Amino acid sequence: MPSTQGLTSAKIVMASLKALSDFLWGAPLLCLLLGTGVYLTALLRGMAQRKAIWAASLALGRTDKENAGTKKDGITAFSSLATELAATIGIGNLIGVVSAMMLGGPGALLWLEVSALFGLSTKLVESTLSVKHRISREGKPPLGGPMVTLSTAFPNPTIGKVLGRLYAFLAVLCAFGMGNLIQASSITQALRSTLGVRTVHTGLALGLITLFSVLGGMRKISKLASFLVPAMGALYLSGCLWILFCHAEHLIPAVREIFLSAFCPSAVTGGLFGTVTVSFLTCLRYGIARGVFSNEAGLGAGGIAAATSSEKDHVRQGWISSSGVFYDTILICSVTGLSYACSGVAAKAGEGALFLTSGQAVDPRNPTDLLIAAFETSFGRFGGIFLGGCITLFALATILGWAVQGEAAFTWLFGEKYVGTYRIFYAICPILGAVFSLDLIWMVSDLANGLLALPNLICLWVLAPGICKEILGGLKSPQPD
Repeated sequence: MPSTQGLTSAKIVMASLKALSDFLWGAPLLCLLLGTGVYLTALLRGMAQRKAIWAASLALGRTDKENAGTKKDGITAFSSLATELAATIGIGNLIGVVSAMMLGGPGALLWLEVSALFGLSTKLVESTLSVKHRISREGKPPLGGPMVTLSTAFPNPTIGKVLGRLYAFLAVLCAFGMGNLIQASSITQALRSTLGVRTVHTGLALGLITLFSVLGGMRKISKLASFLVPAMGALYLSGCLWILFCHAEHLIPAVREIFLSAFCPSAVTGGLFGTVTVSFLTCLRYGIARGVFSNEAGLGAGGIAAATSSEKDHVRQGWISSSGVFYDTILICSVTGLSYACSGVAAKAGEGALFLTSGQAVDPRNPTDLLIAAFETSFGRFGGIFLGGCITLFALATILGWAVQGEAAFTWLFGEKYVGTYRIFYAICPILGAVFSLDLIWMVSDLANGLLALPNLICLWVLAPGICKEILGGLKSPQPD
């Protein structure tokens, strides 16, 4: 039986990690992330926002023959984008959006989108840098990302190498924690609550799927991502669009309440959200925070996947990578928020008048319950099963996407000799995530995720002026509109 002293020490450690994580993810870091987006938007003259639709179409526009010179070693532009999206599109795009609107009021959705608009510039710059400074490898996809950029292009080589290795170490922690263990835990909970699948069975299945994927290397994962990401995106979006169709009469009122609440939350009374009592600053905070968490612009990990592309033009690949913010946040998060708003479950749950088809009362403080209830308004009993399936696919995609990003960071730290060891341990993690409590992992992963931004943001502020000129210069050549 654990000693009282041991339990007390564990509580102190957990409390300390939580306090540090809360401070790190508080106003200073969020302001720094948003401020970086504003700064880069100014340097780019708003081009990332003005060309967002064009960038979103780029990955589909070039044939593999045009990249024949590097295709043997790299991955197609579309596959690299799919891998990047696999890592960023996760349960945060579903449950996280509802959580932001629950804690920050409906207006949080608008501020989420505002942060995503500035995130377009951040993602464009960090991905372009990663592709420009990537390192070619014979017979393997190129190796790149903030750790390579810092180590090879930072003005002060000594500081750059230290920051690069720090970034790589934190990226490996994020891959095993937030990218793997926590996603496996989310899948387990979703399947247990919706279909009654046993924890051990889920863990073993996830372990086998992950093992099969990572042993094939980056190319196999990119091929799986190329199929999985469009399929799960289409499935989930079709479900949300059906909710919007079933509640079409609520769409305009919902949009009106979202805009009104964004600037004056207390003015929203009655209607689809009941009475909103949060302050403007609370609304702003949760909206911006969720936008940052959703697309990971500023963390730099997306540049690792972008660097594996066979695309020879680093500026073009940067544009392709930036479109991930459009798909991830501007599209999926918006549709999620509007579906939740139009369903009307917020007001009913607040009054204690809403129940799931299982007979369980909806907890207004539980975003998962609220989203299940939203789906059940249009899908009936099938709604919970449908959402559970979507959560499973999204979390599985995140496990595979982070496998690529973590492997690249691990390779930069330890070389290619030990990659096999990394893959074995990465495949074991889903089993552990399914069967063990992850309170400590949550804390460490959240902390590592926040610290991951710091070396990347230093890199962006130092190298941004030069790379932004290259990006703007690339637009002077003929480009399809």
